[in-house]
Amino acid sequence: MVAIEICGVHKSFRIPHERHTTLTERVLSAFRPPLYERFEALCGIDLTIEERSFVGIIGRNGSGKSTLLKVIAGLLVPDAGAVRVHGTMCELLELGLGFSPELTVRENVTLYAAILGYPRREWEARVEQAIDFADVGRFRDAKLKNLSTGMCMRLGFATALQADSDILLLDEVLAVGDADFQRKCLDTFLDLKRQGKTIVLVSHDLEQVRRFCDHVVLFDAGRLVARGDPDTMVERYLQLVGQAASPAMAAAESG
Repeated sequence: MVAIEICGVHKSFRIPHERHTTLTERVLSAFRPPLYERFEALCGIDLTIEERSFVGIIGRNGSGKSTLLKVIAGLLVPDAGAVRVHGTMCELLELGLGFSPELTVRENVTLYAAILGYPRREWEARVEQAIDFADVGRFRDAKLKNLSTGMCMRLGFATALQADSDILLLDEVLAVGDADFQRKCLDTFLDLKRQGKTIVLVSHDLEQVRRFCDHVVLFDAGRLVARGDPDTMVERYLQLVGQAASPAMAAAESG
């Protein structure tokens, strides 16, 4: 069975290249067309992700990995193409997005739990489990604005993990927290994998990609350039990075 179908997806952004430092420049700019560069973030992506698979997406910065996850999640609308998702989905992309700094830790988790659709019978228990998982139990009645950025990210991650979803989208979330928290996260991912969840992971941590993923997709310059087993794709990625680094190193040495 297919969990996610991505058919001919294109997505581009307009990057402005005009700076106004004076009032005169701002006035004159109203009488001439703005200068933009068109950046093709995704160029005709076709990808099928099977149910119960753990798929890794790797590539250099700016290759379109995170943009693809946002399109799948519905946070970005593609310029062309379509995405079909079969099952419930939870996105761990921008952790803590929607949290209010003026609400307490517990109030924020409760609100986020409603958005994520926690089961009503397990609502209270899961809220407490999320707070405990994030190691912020002693701050449950403190306003969120009094917590560090790292604690807020852990809380967002832990809250999302308590949701019942068939599909999880993860964007560099394994970088959250200290070594102990990351160890708990790794154990949780192993458990989710055993449960047969469909997981899509974007990460620069190649060892974690090798450890968890059944299948890996390699992106470059907005295109899907290869797919296959983790070891083969990681080696392809390292070759790609090496090829890109060689001209820059040669230019530096000649300068």
